[in-house]
Amino acid sequence: MVSAPVDSFDDGFFWAGARRGELLIQRCSACGRVRHPPAPMCAACHSTAWDQLRADGRGIVYSWIVSRHPTSPDAEPRTVILVDLDEGVRIVSNLVDHDGIEPATGMVVEVTFVDHGEFSLPQFRPVAAP
Repeated sequence: MVSAPVDSFDDGFFWAGARRGELLIQRCSACGRVRHPPAPMCAACHSTAWDQLRADGRGIVYSWIVSRHPTSPDAEPRTVILVDLDEGVRIVSNLVDHDGIEPATGMVVEVTFVDHGEFSLPQFRPVAAP
């Protein structure tokens, strides 16, 4: 069982987008810098004005681990990844749909959304080779 995210003013747009199958990234309205996770102020120019952009959902695995927790509900091993999105931010997520494919640094991945009833989580799967 996965706990539902708690929406806040700064990240509510992210979770609403995930429910619609969109990966949304926060962008400073003053200088255009993108950031994740969402924050109330731009670290570059200190503006509190922001908007959002829809990411294409593709990226490269920067690093990964197989997480093994001894108790429920997290007892099943999962592959946790850091993804460098094409838009220039890094996001923590899980690698899914990778049966028979070993996770690797540099692996090209794309976003998919896993529905958990009242919320959806952005997860990533390997991009099939052309």
